[in-house]
Amino acid sequence: MRPEIWFLIGVVGFGLLTMMVYRTSAAGRVADDRTGRGGSFVLGFWTRNWFYWLIRPVTRVSVSLGLTPLFYNFLAVACGIGSGYAYATGHFPIAGWLVFISGLADVFDGEVARALNVADARGAFLDSTLDRFAEFFAFVGLAYYFSAGWIAVAIVAALGGSLLVSYTRARGESLGVLCKVGVMQRAERMLLLGLASILDPWLSNAINRDLGTIVSIAIAVIAIGTVWTSVQRTIWIARALKGK
Repeated sequence: MRPEIWFLIGVVGFGLLTMMVYRTSAAGRVADDRTGRGGSFVLGFWTRNWFYWLIRPVTRVSVSLGLTPLFYNFLAVACGIGSGYAYATGHFPIAGWLVFISGLADVFDGEVARALNVADARGAFLDSTLDRFAEFFAFVGLAYYFSAGWIAVAIVAALGGSLLVSYTRARGESLGVLCKVGVMQRAERMLLLGLASILDPWLSNAINRDLGTIVSIAIAVIAIGTVWTSVQRTIWIARALKGK
């Protein structure tokens, strides 16, 4: 079995073990949103609560080391650039792990900002904007690798849909409406693309298909999901603004 598969199994095993530990705690018996972030998550609030519980020690270490939110902002962008290059050169597992790291960096910048009590409008702007850059670079790398056929169209749709998901929320907030509905937000996109990228060489070979087959399917799902989420948010915000 490929080394990246063994590593993924180890990460999943560690995650499941910590889930069992979290389940025995008082916090782990609550299924509601304990993070105060609202919105939805495809794996449920309990999973999100566990994740933020799990990374809390890393946040404390980051603060003690003097790492700032901006450090994690730029780390996310650097990983986005790295994943784009890895995709362009056909190194899908590396790209997948870089996508995951980019997503983690996005989480830590917010957690460190809250821990240091330095969360402000400037930080929120840089966070959301640099996230888009990181995602953009990953899709550019994918577009370079899949330069023709239906998958090229799916990549354009996935990139456009991802940007629209963020734009509809930002535009709604500027008009006084907070909208977090939809199942294909950034966390879901990163999970799907990262996991598909790591498993692609193994699964594509197992079904006797070309490298990139599993990633292609994931991109198609992201394209459909992001466009649908954008439409859903547009309708939701338009209804909320009716009569205002």
